[in-house]
Amino acid sequence: MKYPEFFDTIDTIKVVDPLANILGAFEKGIYEFNYLEIVKAAGHSCPTVAGAYITAYAGLKALYPNGPAVRGEIKVEFKESLEDGVAGVISNVISQITGATDKSGFKGLGGKFARHSLMHFDANISSAVRFTRVDNGKSVEVYYDPSLVGGSPKMQQLMQKMMGGMASEAEIKEFGELWQDRVKRIFDNMPSVVKVMI
Repeated sequence: MKYPEFFDTIDTIKVVDPLANILGAFEKGIYEFNYLEIVKAAGHSCPTVAGAYITAYAGLKALYPNGPAVRGEIKVEFKESLEDGVAGVISNVISQITGATDKSGFKGLGGKFARHSLMHFDANISSAVRFTRVDNGKSVEVYYDPSLVGGSPKMQQLMQKMMGGMASEAEIKEFGELWQDRVKRIFDNMPSVVKVMI
């Protein structure tokens, strides 16, 4: 399996999952997500998938400054509707990391460990996403804006050729490399593209 090398340089997101511990999946319920795993689940790497990962990384780090986030005990609210824009893509990534789902998630064991109804859309918030700890009610809001990190001007021309079925294999490869170069630069410029409000 070959993929861009920068995937392996991105910080992982560490979590502790009480359900995983109870069911014997991971010792003490401790594990981590890396960007490559998220890309596999999404099927692609783009500014939106990268932004969802960055949003979760920054939000959970602020919400749990002294240790790993507790997966399954985080409420996630989105300003957009599920059907709007790329809200579905973003929510899928954040659901994978936090365990939060709307109605489709795990219903729990003996009244504990439920993950459904922890994700909400059309929330009355100013940011794109708000994360809230279930145990103490502490919240953080996260803003993500990749517009400061532009793509190569050549991408538009290559995209048109690909969509018209006229691009060569070399041009398709070049487009992918330019696309992933922008994703890499978004990660390289995280302080500029994400803001967390506590």
